[in-house]
Amino acid sequence: MGTERNRRWESGTLAHGVSDPFGQGPLPWLRSPDAYRAEGEAAVPWYVSVDAPGQHPPPGTRPAPPVGTPRNSDDVDQQIKGFASAGVIRPGGAVDLRVTVNPPREFQVDVYRIGHDGGDGARQVHSSPLIAGMAQAAPLVVGRTVSCHHWWQSWRLQIPPDWRPGAYVAVLTTADGRDRSHIPFTVRDPADRLHAAELLLVIPDVTWQAYNLFPEDGHQGASLYHAWDGTGRLLGEAEAAVTVSFDRPHAGAGLPLHVGHAYDFIRWAERYGYDLAYATATDLHAGLVDPTRHKALVFPGHDEYWSEPMRRAVERARDGGTSLVFLSANTMYWRVDLTPGASGEPHRLLNCRKRQKLPPDSPAAGAPGSASALWRDAGEPEQHLLGLQYAGSVPSPVPLIARNTSHWLWEGTGLHDGDPLPGLVAGEADRYFPKVALPEHTERILLAHSPYRDSAGRTTHQETSLYRAPSGAYVFAAGTFAWSPALDRPGHTDERIQRATANLLDHLCKEG
Repeated sequence: MGTERNRRWESGTLAHGVSDPFGQGPLPWLRSPDAYRAEGEAAVPWYVSVDAPGQHPPPGTRPAPPVGTPRNSDDVDQQIKGFASAGVIRPGGAVDLRVTVNPPREFQVDVYRIGHDGGDGARQVHSSPLIAGMAQAAPLVVGRTVSCHHWWQSWRLQIPPDWRPGAYVAVLTTADGRDRSHIPFTVRDPADRLHAAELLLVIPDVTWQAYNLFPEDGHQGASLYHAWDGTGRLLGEAEAAVTVSFDRPHAGAGLPLHVGHAYDFIRWAERYGYDLAYATATDLHAGLVDPTRHKALVFPGHDEYWSEPMRRAVERARDGGTSLVFLSANTMYWRVDLTPGASGEPHRLLNCRKRQKLPPDSPAAGAPGSASALWRDAGEPEQHLLGLQYAGSVPSPVPLIARNTSHWLWEGTGLHDGDPLPGLVAGEADRYFPKVALPEHTERILLAHSPYRDSAGRTTHQETSLYRAPSGAYVFAAGTFAWSPALDRPGHTDERIQRATANLLDHLCKEG
């Protein structure tokens, strides 16, 4: 196969994500020979996409991979690609995997649970027998919407009753050892669980699909950001999809853009023994989350796309006394709708127009009369809930400048007002907008004020916010992509952010 055919397609979205250390970033660090390429003497773990720009293994000696280790499956030939079927996955239940293998070969599924696990970052919990692989039918394309809902089920993974809820990754490897891909999925708490965890982690699966360009093949793939014109030219938002399907693999290695943000928090939180339950943004939309069972809801990563049921559920949580923790930036920016998939399963299509013209009855049209699907255009700026809102992208990382360091959140960090935390404002940033109303509060404080130059060279700033609602609930918004990576990402950790986050969660667990 020629180099041109074998390379990973480099869309604007994905190229940015893998070259920006606060975008995709490394996933859980597995100290294991289970790697699929070697660069010199260093093995590259299964979660690093070495054929994408900017992805290089961290320095240090790594075990050499076995001879003939797998390469990353691409979206052109789709050597092995798959996705998890619809449904809430709980211990004692099952998840169906739909996988295509080209050319048809047997394959195996190794399942990992993301966590601290003694510094490994994940632990293998299951390995399947060899499974007969088949080349599934081509994806169905209607307009810009790509769906693989018609693929046959390849394997059913029975979730043992003793499996812990959490974030999992199914690693697909062809039996000949040539090709590999991944499927992320979330195991929720048992419905009848007597113990309610103090913290509920909400995995941003809706935002993950908004960025998914599968198939990233220069021909058919489309996300809410990009599409192809059929000749390999990448088109922008004006011609992107307005509806994308959950019934398809993720582009490239099969792992979502920005997935590292959530995994950074999980590894750190489980290392220090925080009591976590798990859910997805889709669960929140579907009304499957009961905030009253938890002291706080934690949104660990980039969580840009929110439906009205999601926002109302979180507003009710805050007003009922459950605290909210947002550890990224550009949260709750686009207003979306989730509708049933082609086979009737609920919540399998994500609908959102950017600034395209659509009929008013389209599920992607947004609020009646709005110029776009922005929550701001619907008359509900995100600051009404978060206490601040999206300001823009950050061309290169700059220091986060600490403010109000006598506050309990900064206790034990050694920081004084004006002290910099290098590189902690990165990717995208939020700030307080004085002309936008604040949520009702009994206390409010800004804990960082960090100047930077935007892509146009104008001076602006980032802020970190904390307020207390009349119900007693706290709402924290980090205001930067770099907060979660500072917790447990190799090369980006910051002990002061780790301590501040511990102060925050400890306070919420004690006060909740």
